[in-house]
Amino acid sequence: MLECVINISEGSDSSVIAALNRAAGKSLLDTHSDPFHNRSVFTLYGLNVYRDAFTLAEKAFELLDLKRHEGVHPRIGVLDVVPFVPIGDTAFSEAIEARENFAREISSKYSVPVFLYGPNRSLPHIRREAFKTLEPDFGPPQPHPCYGSVAVGARGLLVAYNLYLVRRDLDEAKLVAKEVRSPWFRTLGLRVGKQVQVSANLVDPLNHGIYEFYTTVRRLSQISKGELVGLAPLKTIDETPKRLWGILDLSKDKALEIRASVSSSGPSF
Repeated sequence: MLECVINISEGSDSSVIAALNRAAGKSLLDTHSDPFHNRSVFTLYGLNVYRDAFTLAEKAFELLDLKRHEGVHPRIGVLDVVPFVPIGDTAFSEAIEARENFAREISSKYSVPVFLYGPNRSLPHIRREAFKTLEPDFGPPQPHPCYGSVAVGARGLLVAYNLYLVRRDLDEAKLVAKEVRSPWFRTLGLRVGKQVQVSANLVDPLNHGIYEFYTTVRRLSQISKGELVGLAPLKTIDETPKRLWGILDLSKDKALEIRASVSSSGPSF
């Protein structure tokens, strides 16, 4: 089966987020919304994940306009990121096929430029180079006036995770983010309201997970709390000492395998 973790540029309007949740249908496992990032992450999984992901995308285009968007998180569009992730024994080729079909279909229907990422092109590269040195893979050569652009990917498991620092110094957060950045930790230092955070994508969470990220950042700065964005593999939760689960925003219920176990065949890793 496939997981699809859709990032949409809206995190503050509860009525819009509720409508997006309904559009995601029975595939929806989790929604994480942040008003400062002004972003919501919808985790979808199951047999109908492709069609439910497309219905969610259509609802986002119906309700949102990028011209009215403000938030601290980088974005290229209303429907910002649509990654397909093979789970368990699912072949990576199935994620590639879903990526190609989704990109072609959304571009054709809405005249929106689409950039493909993974495995040979990274999402940070698209954010840096879109419409500069990089042309869209599908659709028109310029951003849509309302929707912007879309990045559609095929990738392995990834965990989005934030650590808030005790000192509310943005320069310190940026410095820490730079120091811990690595092939498996993609990081930014961001101001979130009155606080600052080191925001990360853990791109190899089964081998370099949440606890390793926490201990790496802790060597450089005091941490006030953690924040899991969406779901995580059970392994990266279990390997974190339970005494830290409260402060690091972890629980068994936030494991992808456990959240999906209500389906007829939950994922295994």
